[in-house]
Amino acid sequence: MKPDSSSESSLDLSVRPDATPWLTPEQYWEGLTEATRGLDTPVGALHLDALRHNAQDMLGRAAGTPLRVASKSLRVRGVLEALLALPGYRGVLAYTLAEALWLAETVGDVLVAYPSVDRSAIRSLGRSAELAGRVTLMVDSLDHLDAVDAVLPPTRRERIRVCLELDASWNAPVLGRVGVWRSPVHTPEEARALALAIVSRPGFELVGLMAYEAQVAGLVDRPAGRPVRGGVNRWLRHHSVIEITARRAAAVAAVRQVADLEFVNGGGTGSLESTATDRSVTDIAAGSGLFGGHLFDNYSGFRPAPAAAFALSVVRKPSSATATLLGGGWIASGPGGADRSPRLVWPEGLNLVPREMAGEVQTPVTGAPAGTLRVGDRVWLRHTKSGELAEHLTEFALVHDGRVVDMLPTYRGEGKAFL
Repeated sequence: MKPDSSSESSLDLSVRPDATPWLTPEQYWEGLTEATRGLDTPVGALHLDALRHNAQDMLGRAAGTPLRVASKSLRVRGVLEALLALPGYRGVLAYTLAEALWLAETVGDVLVAYPSVDRSAIRSLGRSAELAGRVTLMVDSLDHLDAVDAVLPPTRRERIRVCLELDASWNAPVLGRVGVWRSPVHTPEEARALALAIVSRPGFELVGLMAYEAQVAGLVDRPAGRPVRGGVNRWLRHHSVIEITARRAAAVAAVRQVADLEFVNGGGTGSLESTATDRSVTDIAAGSGLFGGHLFDNYSGFRPAPAAAFALSVVRKPSSATATLLGGGWIASGPGGADRSPRLVWPEGLNLVPREMAGEVQTPVTGAPAGTLRVGDRVWLRHTKSGELAEHLTEFALVHDGRVVDMLPTYRGEGKAFL
């Protein structure tokens, strides 16, 4: 099936739609079913107006602080480039150096979120003045500088731009460390010491500082059916924001005594409002809220539209009250649990079978609607996270006004597998 040539085919995200069809499930999911009926399953769909809504809503939540697009949460180059054409979005936060080099063919500002020891990619970066001017590596120790020098010494390569990562986790009373295990650099003094060491090394330029408060951005404050946990999470988020705002500002001030930083990055989809109040931060990395994986349904301050979803076909009827889908075990990364499984969204009322759940090659479903499903019918699901869905699909059908108006290749569809 080809896109409708009479329909809008450009991925223009500059308009915030008036209608919100995703708030009316029978309208939204039936509309996606009809629009993609000519495409074989599994089929991934991107609803253009839902994507526009999310892109504009995130700009409003950021309150003027530029957004750096977290590519791992999308993995669709066409969407990345459409966002960067939108005022308020500036630069990309990539997840591997190889990916960053590929994106830098057309993107002028790519920060690699994690340190790299990819020798081939380091060699490509060091040998190209254009790439070295567009890509910034993440470092949190001198070992990362040594890794670059071991591939190409300073006299044989371009000057490498680097960003110092500050550990943003919080040592909470009683609970201990909350956050993610990233950088060993925790205090302003440690940040300044590493900055001094970086600027003294030939062949490197310290241009940025990053501090990602995962315990705020990635911690839901209204987990479904868990009010006590929600209360604890809200307490953690509130006090962690106070702590990291003060410590990050002090670290930025300390590092600026050593280097003229171009940018200070922080935050994520779940912390846009609080990170935007930190005057030391110059851009906020965010991406998950754009596609709206179901992990982000349980925040009190925002609720993204389900812009990305996928449909599977019923291929078996093991009983009159059960239907079996082909595939479905697209489990999200993170702590194992039911919340990492895809969520059945249409028809409403379907449930996974506890002893099978979403399987590698089949996913049985029960619930009242299962009795009416027939072989060939479609069931819509949402992935827990956003970008990981693209690792299972070669393309997304872009749906607008009830029609497929474009087919957007994923990284996988362009032959890329970076992690």
